Amino acid sequence: MKKYICYFLLFISINSYGGSFFHNPVIWADVPDPDVIRVGNYYYMASTTMHLMPGAPIMRSKDLVNWEIVSYLFDKLKDSPKYDMQGGTVYGRGQWATSLKYHNGIFYALFAPNDSPGGDSYVYTTTDPTKGWTLHSRIQHFHDSSLFFDDDGRVYVFSGTGCLQELNQDLTGVKTDGVNTILFQRDSTETGLLEGSRAIKYKGKYYLLMVSWPINAPRREVCYRSDKITGPYEKKVILESTFGGFPYLGQGTIVDDARGHWYGMIFQDRGAVGRVLHLLPCRWIDGWPILGDEKGNVPGLMPLPVEGCKSQSLVVSDDFNREKLKINWQWNHNPIDSAWSLTDHRGNLRLKTSRIVDNIFAAPNTISQRMEGPQCSAVVAMDISHVMEGDYAGFAAFNGDSGLLTVTKQGNCWYLIMQTSTVNLSDKDKKIESVETLDKGRVKIFVKKIYLRIDADFRPGQDIATFYYSTDKKTWNKIGVDFKMKYDFQRLFMGTRFAIFNYTTRNTGGYIDIDFFKYKK
Repeated sequence: MKKYICYFLLFISINSYGGSFFHNPVIWADVPDPDVIRVGNYYYMASTTMHLMPGAPIMRSKDLVNWEIVSYLFDKLKDSPKYDMQGGTVYGRGQWATSLKYHNGIFYALFAPNDSPGGDSYVYTTTDPTKGWTLHSRIQHFHDSSLFFDDDGRVYVFSGTGCLQELNQDLTGVKTDGVNTILFQRDSTETGLLEGSRAIKYKGKYYLLMVSWPINAPRREVCYRSDKITGPYEKKVILESTFGGFPYLGQGTIVDDARGHWYGMIFQDRGAVGRVLHLLPCRWIDGWPILGDEKGNVPGLMPLPVEGCKSQSLVVSDDFNREKLKINWQWNHNPIDSAWSLTDHRGNLRLKTSRIVDNIFAAPNTISQRMEGPQCSAVVAMDISHVMEGDYAGFAAFNGDSGLLTVTKQGNCWYLIMQTSTVNLSDKDKKIESVETLDKGRVKIFVKKIYLRIDADFRPGQDIATFYYSTDKKTWNKIGVDFKMKYDFQRLFMGTRFAIFNYTTRNTGGYIDIDFFKYKK
């Protein structure tokens, strides 16, 4: 009875304020390493997508709650053949932790590809993020960096664990005679990771936010502040909280609205769905940006910062009737452009086999979108008429441990197999050292168009994907086993994704046509 009274009181409370609330996590999907800025009435956010192409998504919102992808910094990265899965891979590497800034009418984005420590960082610019980005310069490697424009026109990069270096004003390199220093020494509580720099200036003081993960202690968000950019700096823990049945939050940034209110955007590891975002109140107390409610906890329910904005999702359905792919899709590594088409069969996405490989992890042109919690489901309609012997095509819950719905041809017969597939990668080059694929269920297919469905459950203690097929889009048959999805930072380092794939182990020339991808949260 008490439970129903609580629900009733919550319902009355929400409706007494016009229903203008949102629930945390604000984005229950894999959006790690956020940086958020406000320019006019819009907020812009950058995140990490590593080996996915196009990469470094730039998202836009008017209320910090409903976000749309408006561009990517790049379509492909080409510095290494590993981006094409040749001589290794960049699983879990590639683009990391982009810093996003706006200065004198120009947007700047800075990141360092994590596959090549000691290599370059990239600086991209634009005057309008909805119209794409241009590579402005390549400078030295900065780990988890934060670009910073000071009031006197000087430009800096915070990176690593308290490193500060000054750049040339045109952002083409490190200033030869500029600032180059370590801002602070770790205190006795900082025994583990201390990274994820995000720097701001507020009321004349410099603030550096970082994620702290002491050994055998919870992850937390800390802040260093100083009256001078070069220090001395003092430290305070500004968030240390569990939430939603999962431990700790840490890494993100703070941003203000036009009325002077401040918010924190911080991610939390949530198992197989990945690193999800939480929007928190930020209160300035004694000159410190303290995150969370009055007790320092993450609120489950918060008033919308701005009312009346259109509901948006980072994961969308697609009928493939447009001239271009919807911006929400990303390829696994660089795609082979000649091996996919939206025009060969209008209203369909055609995926062609183009390289002989023996597993999904080496397959080019696997295309994917995020999964979302707490539960979600997606269906693809697939024409399998041109699947050849030795081809493997289908729909996957894709990660280092993947669950697959795989169509293959043997003789004159087509089969649908539910499989589990696990990859082992080398530490240095992320080469695929071994893949273990197990068949968990098999049926013979007598139609040329099949409907494949994956349901995903990311509630605490679950992380389960279940697999179904239909030949008429009405009657659904479960196949195989419930699949335990996993998150592993040592391999793909991403949340599990819906993925459509087609590869061959024998001869190229086969293809599949995808009529639609229908998504439901």
